[in-house]
Amino acid sequence: MTPLQISQFDELGPLYHEWNEKINVVSRKDIDELVVRHILHSLAIAKIIRFQAGTTIIDVGTGGGFPGIPLAILFPECQFTLIDSIGKKIRVVEEIAGQLKLHNVKAQKNRIQEIKTKYDFVVSRAVTAFPDFVSMVRKNVSPNSKNALPNGIIYLKGGDFEAELSAFRASAEVFDLAKIFSEPFFETKKIIYLPVR
Repeated sequence: MTPLQISQFDELGPLYHEWNEKINVVSRKDIDELVVRHILHSLAIAKIIRFQAGTTIIDVGTGGGFPGIPLAILFPECQFTLIDSIGKKIRVVEEIAGQLKLHNVKAQKNRIQEIKTKYDFVVSRAVTAFPDFVSMVRKNVSPNSKNALPNGIIYLKGGDFEAELSAFRASAEVFDLAKIFSEPFFETKKIIYLPVR
């Protein structure tokens, strides 16, 4: 990591604490666990893929900017679009991205159903049941892959979702975050990767 990236990560915690006082985007109990429950959880995606320069990623239902903002710091050569239907959350994302000078982040108050643009990857943190999410975002995945993993959906999810995956058995890959991180928070956390062709 570059000195700039290190300083951006150092600033993340204080910025979220400051903004959360004004606009509640991270739950009160989670704000004290911000590093593990939000930043590290977001960066787990980098354990399964190193995005190539020029990769385009849309973060659907970004809330306060997770996983999009930590990933945008880690992958400055990639373009991130962060969307949420709640305007005040997008305002926080815009402010934090601006204060960190993240020129690779675009934030929009929008619903994925209204977005026609195609991206290399769609990322999200469990905004709805996985089959519903796939049906909403499949149209937004570009067919032209440039990364080690084919273009598709990368979904952070916890708990028991076996039934949700039954329709995708043949193509979805599940990564167990408890095998990567030792913190108890990750015991039930997974990444679902679904290539979209």
